[in-house]
Amino acid sequence: MHDESRRIEERVQRLHDQRIKTAIYAATVPFEVEAWQAPGEPVSFEEAAAASYEPFAMGTPWGPPWGTTWFRMRGQVPAEWAGRRVEAVIDLGFVGDWPGNQAEALVHLTDGTPLKAVNPLNQYVAIADPATGGETIDYLVEAASNPDILADNFSKVTPLGDKLTAGDKPLYTFRSADIAILDEEVWHLDLDVQVLRELMLELGEHDPRRHEIAHALDRAMDLLDLDDVSGSASAVREALKPALARPAHASAHTVSGVGHAHIDSAWLWPIRETKRKTSRTFSNVTSLADEYDDFIFACSQAQQYEWVRDNYPKVWARIQESVKKGQWAPVGGMWVESDGNLPGGEAVARQFIHGKRFFMDHFGIETKGVWLPDSFGYNAAYPQIAKLAGNEWFLTQKISWNQTNKFPHHTFWWEGIDGTRIFTHFPPVDTYNARFSGEEMSRAVRNYSEKGGASRSLAPFGWGDGGGGPTREIMERARRLADLEGSAKVVVEHPDAFFAKAREEYPDAPVWVGELYLELHRATYTSQARTKQGNRRSEHLLREAELWATTAALHAPGYSYPYEKLDRLWKTVLLHQFHDILPGSSIAWVHREAEAEYARVAGELHTLTAEAVAALGAGGTRAFNTSPYARAEVIRTADGAPVYVEVPAGGSAPLADARPAQPVTVNGRVLDNGLVRVEIAEDGTLSSVRDLRANREVLADAGNLLRLHTDLPNYWDAWDIDKHYRNRYTDLLDASSVTVVEQDPLIGAVRVERTFGKGSTITQTITVRAGSPRIDIETDIDWHETEKILKAAFPVDIRAPHSSAEIQFGHIQRPTHTNTSWEAARFEVSGHRWVHLGEPGYGVAVINDSTYGHDVSRTVREDGGTTTTVRLSLVRAPRIPDPEADQGRHRFTYALLPGASIEDAVAEGYALNLPLRVAEAAGAPEAVVSVEGEGVTVEAVKLADDTSGDVVVRLYESRGGRAEGVLRTGFPLAGAQITDLLERPTEEADITDAGVPVTLRPFQILTLRLRRG
Repeated sequence: MHDESRRIEERVQRLHDQRIKTAIYAATVPFEVEAWQAPGEPVSFEEAAAASYEPFAMGTPWGPPWGTTWFRMRGQVPAEWAGRRVEAVIDLGFVGDWPGNQAEALVHLTDGTPLKAVNPLNQYVAIADPATGGETIDYLVEAASNPDILADNFSKVTPLGDKLTAGDKPLYTFRSADIAILDEEVWHLDLDVQVLRELMLELGEHDPRRHEIAHALDRAMDLLDLDDVSGSASAVREALKPALARPAHASAHTVSGVGHAHIDSAWLWPIRETKRKTSRTFSNVTSLADEYDDFIFACSQAQQYEWVRDNYPKVWARIQESVKKGQWAPVGGMWVESDGNLPGGEAVARQFIHGKRFFMDHFGIETKGVWLPDSFGYNAAYPQIAKLAGNEWFLTQKISWNQTNKFPHHTFWWEGIDGTRIFTHFPPVDTYNARFSGEEMSRAVRNYSEKGGASRSLAPFGWGDGGGGPTREIMERARRLADLEGSAKVVVEHPDAFFAKAREEYPDAPVWVGELYLELHRATYTSQARTKQGNRRSEHLLREAELWATTAALHAPGYSYPYEKLDRLWKTVLLHQFHDILPGSSIAWVHREAEAEYARVAGELHTLTAEAVAALGAGGTRAFNTSPYARAEVIRTADGAPVYVEVPAGGSAPLADARPAQPVTVNGRVLDNGLVRVEIAEDGTLSSVRDLRANREVLADAGNLLRLHTDLPNYWDAWDIDKHYRNRYTDLLDASSVTVVEQDPLIGAVRVERTFGKGSTITQTITVRAGSPRIDIETDIDWHETEKILKAAFPVDIRAPHSSAEIQFGHIQRPTHTNTSWEAARFEVSGHRWVHLGEPGYGVAVINDSTYGHDVSRTVREDGGTTTTVRLSLVRAPRIPDPEADQGRHRFTYALLPGASIEDAVAEGYALNLPLRVAEAAGAPEAVVSVEGEGVTVEAVKLADDTSGDVVVRLYESRGGRAEGVLRTGFPLAGAQITDLLERPTEEADITDAGVPVTLRPFQILTLRLRRG
């Protein structure tokens, strides 16, 4: 019987591939084609329409990397084709089966109306159904010749990732452009055979249904006339009807299909190409909606909608119409599908604020769920942030990529660090690009972890990553699988409908507490360090600009709050938090442009802040503190002289001649300020850090040890760091020089210079300042290594059962041991401004101003003590997809903070990332807001987005315990409301003579809207 089954399978496959599929188009006539190569960057339709075209022959190479070739295609439908379905079929020279990462084109009418896109798996454009015969066709086709960076499965270093290095050799050969008859009966037969054959192959050898389908196919193939496939197709389909009509079992798993087209806002293409990708994919989707009334398409990323609105108004109008008809479902509610770990807390909040507002403003729809199928892990603050933005559910797929441990749930409640829970689903189909193949349907059922408790899952269907989206073939598969014995049942529906049914069916779903850590792509915490630094600094500069603009708007007559500029700058930063830009996994072009954008954003924000401070009036030199904590520290004046200042939180103070209790002394390579004594060894490492307050040595071994590891992961160079990287390394112990460079009562510093590897250099300035236990290590790297990672290690004499790392609006604890495979898999983790190690009564923090990746380990020494080591990942050198990733100059600072509590780490994290600003200003007004009460931390101060003049303050509990305090205002207060993230009131807040009383649970986020008196 096994041999008989194999015979049938092989017979069906050959007849399908060689006879049925090739007969789908019954007749063709070629277009007359002319071409025009656009110079440089893409041009408008109007410019292309006015260009001079030259004759173009099929079989001709075309398309330099990243180029645009416009083709004029003219033709006429033959009169004898009247009554038939006629289409244009265009093959630009497609290779492979991935629509979004090679040649693509958008087909326009000559009046500029976009019709539809063509790509490798969607090559047709409808002309007439039925045709009358004699129709004249005149198209202008905008064809993008994007390099296939994915070729060789990311195993080949290529210069094609930037137009500056890609060259101009044509990439593709135009194969064909025809007017053709679609033989609909053969086309449907093709799909009948595919669906049945794929189902048959997924059923077990002993399943009677498998053999029933096999024999039905075998008998049907007997009816296929190899000399007249078209004429015999109806008879073959009739023979297959009984097999396709057998209903699914009542208990069959239900798959809710949702049309989808994952479009990376940048990845293996630049942002400018994504703008065109959206027009191509969205044109296809709206065309498909016209053909299939039961089609529903879910689409996230408000940024992409805005691009279409601004650049393709006719496509935008079609989207609006599809939304009204209920076929297009805006989802996700974020500006872009951002990275899930690296954006700061306020930035994640703004992702939802800007995204949800866009959908409400333009469609009158408030999205209900978080749609993040492809980000690389998800921070444990997401449930609270999502719920505060009005979301009810969360969807992702990426955790199925775990290297070591299979995540135990597909439908569950996800609980965040504050206790908030959100209903969450991972599609067991394990893809966000489903096409309803037999293998996918079988996998979804086989994989589903909630069997017995629930019976439904979601499957986003359509080609994606580079766009493409659903096709009519996928919709036809869904229709055939709606109720088919042996398969899961498929229903196409809105994701909100799926989540409502899933929650009703499984209200007591299991609970997962804490971060959703992806056991893969761990190098995305470090790759492309300048991009990450640009994000970090932009986030803090935005905070600074908003605070001082609010201060000026409240106290400086004539000053206007820069709503539009801040809105635009926030959206630029949010865009670059996309999950292939900020993580460092894009081509060189993307990161080159990101660095330039961050520089522009920084320039504008410095100007906005300077204008706001200047509006407060001239009269003296003051230090401005954007941090939510009071500061007492040494800064430098305009001429570089150190000065000690004390500045209140969110306020300012004059540069007075204050002095801390004890000066800094420098004795050789020993720096001492009465709080800490730092000894620097001849090799430039820290040989001792003594906490003089606690009278204890902090280090267990050499501190600030720079270790250079070989770093070649098995796959996905920019994404991954595999555990074997630890096995080969070089400690950088050869110092070119160790020199005292500053010796002042307020500041002492030693500079260490090193040269290593392929001509790389590191210059580090180790600084101790009066009045502070913080030891800063200012780092300047000129990096020329390849396939290496550089780490900085701080082994401390602390027995810490866990490390604490700052995340959005709080921190997360991770075990320092590896008792289980789950803990062992976290050999590289992410954090924001600080990592803290503590034992009862004592702690140490490592602070940074731009790094995210780190690892924590512990060992037991021969003396019985425990060494806990935190290592910052400073810079990498992957070569794919960007051969020059991280090459060149890097400047950043990290610091060691002995004797630190969690609250100390929080305060110093803000301080390092928000340097005091020195500016000329008169006696500045009282801080807009200030807080009395430990653990209550102000994260944002701004004017309300509705331009009402209300002041919006976002704060959170930062220590991980309960907190009580009072929020005081520097302006007359007439009223206060608690709001959601979108500044919509949820309840009135109490007001007393002292201010607004605040009571917070651990890590709770609270947004207050303050009305001025």
